[in-house]
Amino acid sequence: MKIANVGNIIEFRDGLTGIVEKVNENSVIVDLTYMENFSSLDLERRTVVNHKNYKIVKESAFDLQG
Repeated sequence: MKIANVGNIIEFRDGLTGIVEKVNENSVIVDLTYMENFSSLDLERRTVVNHKNYKIVKESAFDLQG
């Protein structure tokens, strides 16, 4: 299991994606406003995700090459 770093894009719980803002011992804090459809989903701006429950989609939110 690879642990995400600040700035990574992760995917979790049925396709939700977000930018990692903080890495804790057992979890990450994720900014969900990264998703294009965020405003229509009625979600909180941030959430906590256990390291076991996500996969890294992109190494950096600022990586334009994908």
